Amino acid sequence: MSTVPYDALLIVSFGGPERREDVIPFLENVLRGKPVPRERMLEVAEHYSHFNGVSPINAQCREFIAALRTELDAAGIALPIYWGNRNWHPLLPDTLREMGQQGIRRALAIFTSAYSSYSGCRQYRENIAAARDEVGPSAPEVDKVRVFYNHPQFIAANVDRLRTAIAQLPADQVAAATILFTAHSIPLSMSTNCNYVQQLTETCRLVMEELGWPAARWQLVYQSRSGRPQDPWLEPDIGDALKTLHTNGGKAAVVAPVGFLSDHIEVLYDLDHEAADLCHELGITMVRAGTVGCHPQFLSAIRDLIEERLSEREDRAAVGQFGPSHDICPANCCLYPTSRPTAAGRP
Repeated sequence: MSTVPYDALLIVSFGGPERREDVIPFLENVLRGKPVPRERMLEVAEHYSHFNGVSPINAQCREFIAALRTELDAAGIALPIYWGNRNWHPLLPDTLREMGQQGIRRALAIFTSAYSSYSGCRQYRENIAAARDEVGPSAPEVDKVRVFYNHPQFIAANVDRLRTAIAQLPADQVAAATILFTAHSIPLSMSTNCNYVQQLTETCRLVMEELGWPAARWQLVYQSRSGRPQDPWLEPDIGDALKTLHTNGGKAAVVAPVGFLSDHIEVLYDLDHEAADLCHELGITMVRAGTVGCHPQFLSAIRDLIEERLSEREDRAAVGQFGPSHDICPANCCLYPTSRPTAAGRP
């Protein structure tokens, strides 16, 4: 297979601390220039104490890169894989500098986000542009693969994770269980300028269609809200959704973090700790589906996205009603007002 258009791949992710003393500097990086009260930052920092100050996201990126290397080798794709983060080491400027020193001129990037939004796509592109400016003329050009919320193999991986979770419910609770798909909440001012909600809803619909699950027994909800209390964000929050489920007599919930690609802090703390504790209080049986992580079908999806750009083929795999997304983001894609609250995240 020709590798003419690109001479490297670049995994671009959020980053996270890997020791206790890095937690505050990491969060200060995340929140720099954003109107988040310090008290909120310290509250988030406390969440890391449950994990000895270590975010799993960097280890999960390493596992993903190793698994992707095996997937690509099997397909005869020998491009080297680099990795740079937005907020913690390895930082994007350092990675682009290394790539330039090693003679890389043009790279294809894979963001650890399946959906369009300012924080999930455009901000990463801004981070890359800033890193290239910092590195200077030796920095490689960087393109990105399209968003893949409706790639058939991404859907299949989520279906398999969810089917496995449903099987963990007591047999007598499956027929009445509600599936709560979760994604990171973002400010309404961000969501109105992107297709985030539309794409998430379509992913959920496609997964439910594949499972044959009744439309009345699933819902898209949100988690991990940050920023100022007075700023409107996407709702309902998962906690509120669980309380409503309890009020309506629901006894079982399957929580599927479809908005996330790996089981990092926002999944482990907000779902496995906070949501699970709430379900225990309410008497709701809760099981949590895994994220796609290194699922073979997800790896196959990423390989296919790479292959379609290397071969410059016109046929693009996509299911559902919206078709494949664009390769090159339009100038007005996922715009976000200059004066804005933050969707900080905390992997």
